[in-house]
Order: sequence, then C-alpha cells, then structure tokens
Amino acid sequence: MPGDQNEHAARRPRRNRVAMLLVASLVFIIGLVWVVAAYFDLWHMVRPRTFPAVEVTELDERQAAVIEVLRTEFAENPPGEKYSEGADEAWCANFVSWVMREAGMPLANPNSGWWRIPGVYTLEEYYRAEGRFESRESGYEPKAGDVVLYAPGSKFTQHTSIVVRNDDGALTTVGGNEFIHGEVAARNVSTGHSGIIGYGVL
Repeated sequence: MPGDQNEHAARRPRRNRVAMLLVASLVFIIGLVWVVAAYFDLWHMVRPRTFPAVEVTELDERQAAVIEVLRTEFAENPPGEKYSEGADEAWCANFVSWVMREAGMPLANPNSGWWRIPGVYTLEEYYRAEGRFESRESGYEPKAGDVVLYAPGSKFTQHTSIVVRNDDGALTTVGGNEFIHGEVAARNVSTGHSGIIGYGVL
C-alpha cells in the first residue's frame, strides 16, 4: 500500500506537467493564429460584407460620385476582368481607373493616354505628373475619393485602393483584387503605416 501511494504521488506531477504543456501549446497556437490573421487582415473572411458607413452629405459632388460607384461595385463584387477589359491580370489599379471613369473623372495612362492604368507604379507616375501626389511623409490627410498607393514591400504588396473615410488617421478604404481571393472589399489601415508611399489626390 505505501508503495502504491508513492507511485500515485509520483504520477501527479507528471500529469500536471503534461496538462500545463498542453495548455501552453494551445495558448501559443491561438496567439500565432491571431497574429497571422491580424498581419494579413484575414478577419474580413468572418465579418459580414457591409459597405463602410459614409456620411455622403459631408462630401462634395466629386467625392460622392466616387463613393456611389464604390458602393455599387462592393455590392456586386464581380470578377476582376470587368475592370481589366477582359485581361486576366492583377487588377487593383484597373479597379481604381474604372471607378474614376465611372464617376466622371477618368485618368489618363501616361504611356497610352487610355483611361485604364493597369499598374500601381504607372498610377503613381500619373498622379505625380498631374501634380496630385502627396507622400505619406508630407503630413497630408487623405480624404474620401483619394487613392492610397502602397510600396512593393508593404504587407499589402504593391497595391492601391480608394479612401472612403478618414477617422483621425484611421483610414477605411475600398479596393479591387483585395485579400487572398481577389475581391472588391474594404480594409482598414493607418495613415502612419510604413508601407504607404503616398496618395493620389482626387
């Protein structure tokens, strides 16, 4: 009997260590999933698809036109070929070009003069040439209808989207070819995010 009691007593610390190890592993896995999801902004996959709240009465006519086009495309969420004239290619810049044309303010490709600018670099080139580019470091506060331009090394890669609201530096944008599956979707980003090159001003 004393031997059995000693054996049971010896097993308890081992069980406790195993239980603690399992709990620690579970906490680590949950934390890792949270960090990865936050970094790649994957939580949109479990959030309802609702267009960001925008007070249209506070916008000027040009801003309101852009927001209404974005609202329609967000609801329809069509494939990217719609914005790329049928081309199977990355389409975030095509989406920006298409929205601006539909809103009555077409862009002009510096290389062809056409309304569609298929690349983020060329989109930045266009805004610089037009005198409508503001760098992130300039302190410019982007407004609804402005275009956000991201660097190739940002967590969003070389990307672009359109501002729908700015809450004291917390931007809500809507863009095309967003997230893993490539969709018309909203995302949140801070104006202080180091991956932002700057803004194309409406």
